[in-house]
Amino acid sequence: MTVKKQGRRSAKDAEETQIQIMAVAAELFCTSGYERVSLRNISEKAGVSHSLIRHHFGSKEKIWHAISDCLHNYFQSYISKVIQELPKDVTPNISIYLFTMHLFSNMIHFRRPIQLLSDSVRQEDNLVDYFISNGGSLEDEIGKLADQYNDTNPDNIVNINEIKWQMIMYANGATCLTPFMESTWNENENENETVTTPEEALMKHWQMFNSQMISQFGVEEEWKLNPISLEELIYDVPCKWKYNPEHNES
Repeated sequence: MTVKKQGRRSAKDAEETQIQIMAVAAELFCTSGYERVSLRNISEKAGVSHSLIRHHFGSKEKIWHAISDCLHNYFQSYISKVIQELPKDVTPNISIYLFTMHLFSNMIHFRRPIQLLSDSVRQEDNLVDYFISNGGSLEDEIGKLADQYNDTNPDNIVNINEIKWQMIMYANGATCLTPFMESTWNENENENETVTTPEEALMKHWQMFNSQMISQFGVEEEWKLNPISLEELIYDVPCKWKYNPEHNES
């Protein structure tokens, strides 16, 4: 019995070490770029040996793959939660609108995933291809909502891939072009005007996308979202790899 407990403890320790390594690596990939980060950089910041990282992952690319797998699992859980919380007996245009905005709110609040994907596009190791190829059931759930909408709106068919692309573009703008986003609402400031805070700029950015989706899906007034903060629209879904949800990340 003692041996079993020790075995479980050892496995738990190993898992915690792997999660720690992934969290540190993700932070370094976001702040420095995948290409500039070495296993030694990761080992020094994580406080573990270089050989231990190689034992758990083998290579830097495998660490990125593990992070990518973790993100897929998280987003699958998050999407399932959003769908579960959608109001019942509403028209398909309301369902797909609420789904889109809840998911988009998460994307611009928790910025690490978009930062990682943006960086992966610039790499030569097929990192982004690995992420895209793991769509699976994520694509199925989103596709079902789009099919329901299109079946009831044959004169206003939406291409769900275009909707997803709009989400990615807006999320990338808020995440990777933050100074430009913030200056957009401060460029006409003068001594008598209040400077827009980063949080206010992010909400204005959110409202731009919200207005676009309201028009796209023909959303009635009673269903239009108008939150004071993004947190109102974000569900608490556990993430094995706990990335840092800070708005002021670089």
